[in-house]
Amino acid sequence: MRSRAAGMWWGNAIEAPDPSALAHFYSDLLGWPVGHEEPGTAILAPAAEGPYLVFQHAADFVAPTWPPVAGKQRPMMHLDFQVGDLEEAVAEAVALGATLAEHQPQDHVRVLLDPAGHPFCLCRDDG
Repeated sequence: MRSRAAGMWWGNAIEAPDPSALAHFYSDLLGWPVGHEEPGTAILAPAAEGPYLVFQHAADFVAPTWPPVAGKQRPMMHLDFQVGDLEEAVAEAVALGATLAEHQPQDHVRVLLDPAGHPFCLCRDDG
């Protein structure tokens, strides 16, 4: 995109019933600071130049279904995070408020649900 210049922000917007609470969950999980909060919006970033995770209020939020089921709200996207120790990372995420999903499609990946019900993956990548 020609209108973008170095230093311009970019990221994903994620709908949630309580954007501040969800931003603080991911802040605790990832160690990224919450850089901005206002009613209905909270923004998280690992560094000033991003990328950003923007959490926005959705009054009619419906948590996605994992695994996807025909006729139900599908996950539109999900976050993946590489980890060194899968069991330890899962335990940490659960202690912060995540839920381990019942369906686990791969041995080296764990699907969890954040407090708003969005799936995210912790991935052990050995090479």
